[in-house]
Amino acid sequence: MTSPQNGGDVIDVLVSDHRDVTALIGNIWSVADPMIRRDLTDTAISELVRHAVAEEMYVYPVMRKYLDGGDKAVEHDVEEHKELEQTMKRLEDLDVSTPEFDEALRALETVLADHVQDEESEQFPELRRVVPHEELVELAGKVETAKKLAPTRPHPAAPNAELFHKLVGPGVGLVDRLRDKLTGRATK
Repeated sequence: MTSPQNGGDVIDVLVSDHRDVTALIGNIWSVADPMIRRDLTDTAISELVRHAVAEEMYVYPVMRKYLDGGDKAVEHDVEEHKELEQTMKRLEDLDVSTPEFDEALRALETVLADHVQDEESEQFPELRRVVPHEELVELAGKVETAKKLAPTRPHPAAPNAELFHKLVGPGVGLVDRLRDKLTGRATK
């Protein structure tokens, strides 16, 4: 895992998250046992929600500030986050042994792949080019902290906004982690 402590910046952290979640989804496809599939799915959902919240809190404001067309890029990314949240909510409610689950997982995988492609091929290289390295390293710490406090479950009706996540997100995250503990839901 890359972190500010070992010289990594926010882009290293986000790319690592992308790899981890993509690998988790790959594992879901390769496992037949329903309990393991559910645990892997819950973990993937938790990690993806926390990643998205951290991006919305800290990375998107930087994109708006530094990137040409940053507002448009952020709007597109937020729309993808909303689509991912709706799909994750469906996955939470579906039996992992059904064709509907596989359909929803495939939809999640497709939107996520597009999102990762946009970020890693266009936005992240541009951020590295225009944002001072020290700021990117500082952002890594903020993103890691935000992920620890963020919700672990999708909340598609909640605003995808920096202020909402900073004011309400930690409380929602606390409630989600309590629900996870009480229900035995797998999270990282």
